[in-house]
Amino acid sequence: MTFLLEYLNIPVVGYSLPPEKDSLYERTERTGVIPETFADIRNYETLEKFIDLHKPSTIIHMAAQPLVLKSYESPRETFDINVMGTVNVLDIAFKKNFIQTVIVVTTDKVYRNDNSGRAFVESDPLEGKDPYSASKVGAEAVVAAWQQIARVSNGPRIVSVRAGNVIGGGDFADGRIIPDLIRTVSKQKITSIRNPYSTRPWQHVLDPLVGYILVAQNLLEEKLLNNVNFGPERAQVSVKNLTDIGINFFPEIKNLLTFDENTDVSIEAINLQLDSNLSKEVLNWKSKWNSLESIEITFNWWKEFLEKGVDPASLCKSDIRAYFS
Repeated sequence: MTFLLEYLNIPVVGYSLPPEKDSLYERTERTGVIPETFADIRNYETLEKFIDLHKPSTIIHMAAQPLVLKSYESPRETFDINVMGTVNVLDIAFKKNFIQTVIVVTTDKVYRNDNSGRAFVESDPLEGKDPYSASKVGAEAVVAAWQQIARVSNGPRIVSVRAGNVIGGGDFADGRIIPDLIRTVSKQKITSIRNPYSTRPWQHVLDPLVGYILVAQNLLEEKLLNNVNFGPERAQVSVKNLTDIGINFFPEIKNLLTFDENTDVSIEAINLQLDSNLSKEVLNWKSKWNSLESIEITFNWWKEFLEKGVDPASLCKSDIRAYFS
């Protein structure tokens, strides 16, 4: 998002936890490039001091515990970060007259999912199955409450944005399929792939990020939105399909992969799709790259980095230029 905002000549400041080892932030050597503070979203006083210092007109709230499997290990922390972190952001925003809009990034996993394969629309019922998705439903409840406060007290305009499984070069988080495959490449260790026949709405990270910026523009023009989906055009790509594409880019991992077909399906949903018609109609947004293209672009990023030593920042900027070409 920072690279994208810079490409669009939009000033940006950052508030987050310190960067983790091998993170995209660390790989692209971003320290000190923009004004930033490293602190916890749950630290109300530090967050308010940061906002008072920089006086942003728009906040894009992405800070979260974003991993389903980790949420089973640390459910209380997941709720604390995802729910109370959102409360902190909105409570502070409503005290500042310079803040006009707040965009809260939640997830496609907030919808009640019966694994029917039907694409979810924004008005569908919400229900969290695991601690992560339940905490994001909690964040949606926080958004709805502050939207009501805004209607009563004329506060900043708030929208929750819901995207699918975003992928892209540089993501190295634990428990995600492409980072797991890249670790297999770099460490030459056997990796077990769970839920090989589950489908996901894989989309390149630039697609929803551009959508979030369009939401901010829409809100500044005082058009009304409450919740918006951003999903890919083609969502029926299984974990196994994605893995096969990865093997095409890195053939050496073929014999290092095992597939766990007996993974407990009660932990993660089997089918997941979003209906993005609202974002198309109101924002004139559409997915630039379908799921297959997004997967290939992501693996190509990693191939250029691992085998040719191309600078990660250059790779990110190249993807952005390609996106707008």
